[in-house]
Amino acid sequence: MAERYEALVVGGGMAGLPLALRAARHGRVALVERELLGGTCLNRGCIPTKTMIASAKVAHQVRRAADFGVETSGPKVDIGAVIDRKDRVVDSIRSGSYRAVERRQEVDLIEDEGRFVGGRRFRVGGVELEADRIFLNAGTRDAIPPIEGLDEVPHLTSRSMLELRELPEQLIVVGGGYIGCEFGQMLARFGSQVTVVQRDERLLPREEPELSAIVRDAFEAEGIAVLTGTECVGAAGRAGEIRISCEGAERGELSGTHLLLAAGRTPNTDTLGLEELGLEPGEGGYLAVDNHLRTEAEDVWALGDLRGGPMFTHTARDDADAVYRHLYRGEERSIAGRIVPHAVFVDPEVASVGLSETEAREAGHEVV
Repeated sequence: MAERYEALVVGGGMAGLPLALRAARHGRVALVERELLGGTCLNRGCIPTKTMIASAKVAHQVRRAADFGVETSGPKVDIGAVIDRKDRVVDSIRSGSYRAVERRQEVDLIEDEGRFVGGRRFRVGGVELEADRIFLNAGTRDAIPPIEGLDEVPHLTSRSMLELRELPEQLIVVGGGYIGCEFGQMLARFGSQVTVVQRDERLLPREEPELSAIVRDAFEAEGIAVLTGTECVGAAGRAGEIRISCEGAERGELSGTHLLLAAGRTPNTDTLGLEELGLEPGEGGYLAVDNHLRTEAEDVWALGDLRGGPMFTHTARDDADAVYRHLYRGEERSIAGRIVPHAVFVDPEVASVGLSETEAREAGHEVV
C-alpha cells in the first residue's frame, strides 16, 4: 500500500526545498532528494564556484601588487586549501537547510533515488508514495558533448572540477559559456595555462557582442588563449597527456594535461519514469509548462531548471513563490512577462536584463 501525502516534491533544490517547507503548512509533504539539499546552486554551482573565484581574485591581486606600489612575492596557491575553504562555506549553508527541514514535522525527507512506476505512484527506497499534487524539481547535470574518443580520455566537468586537489598545468576548456569562462579565468589566476575552445563565434554568445569582446580582451590580457568558431571533434591520450582535435576557425590539435567539459546542461527528465504520468519531455529534454508552471499532466508542476527557460537560482526561487501563492493562497501569480536579470562572474563581471539589442530591434523597437 502506498504512503499518502498532500504533496510530493521531487528534488530539494532552490525551488523544491522552499516549496516543500511552505506546502507543509497545508498538509504532509514528501521531499525526495537523491543527493544533498540545496541542489546545483548550493552544492555544485553558484556558491562553491563564487567562493573559489574569490580565492582566485586574491591571487590575481597579489600578482598585480606592484601595479599599486606594493612590493611582495608572487602568490603560491594551495588548491587543496581553496577546496577546503569552499567546502566549509557550503557546509555551513547546507546545514541550515537540513535544520529547516528537521523543524518541519510535516515534511518527510527521503534521501534516495526514485521514479514513477505506475499512475501517480513514486517508488523510492522500496516504498511507494502517492500525492494529490506532484512538484518536479529534479534539475540538470553536465552535458557531455559528442567528441570522438572522449569515452577513453579522462576529463573533468564543472562538478568534478570542484573537488580537484591538483592544479592543472595546462587546462583545455571546451565551451565558452558562463561555466567555461568562469572556470577558465579562475584556473588561470590559480596558475594554470588555460585555453578556451568555443564553438560559437564569440564567448558568452547569449550576451551582447560588446560584452563578449570585453571579456575576450580581459582573458587574453591575462594570458588565456581563446579560440572561437572552433569545434572539438576528437580526443585522445591519457591523464596528463591529452590531445584534442579541432575544426573550424582553428584547425589542428591542442595538447594539455587536463580537459574540462563546459558544454552546457542536460535536464534530469530521463530518470524519473515520466511516461507513467503521461509526460514526454520536449526539445532538449525539458518539460513544457504554462504560466503557472503546470505540465500537461493533471496536478503536476515542473519548477527550476527542469522547465527550461532562464535557469538561475533566483528564477527557481521565484518559481516556488509563484506556485505556492497561486496554488495555496489563491493569488494571481504567474511567470508571465517575468524579466530576469543575470550576471556572469568573470572579471570584469558582466550582467544583463531584459531584451538584447538584437531582440529589441526584431520586436520593432527603436534602439539607442
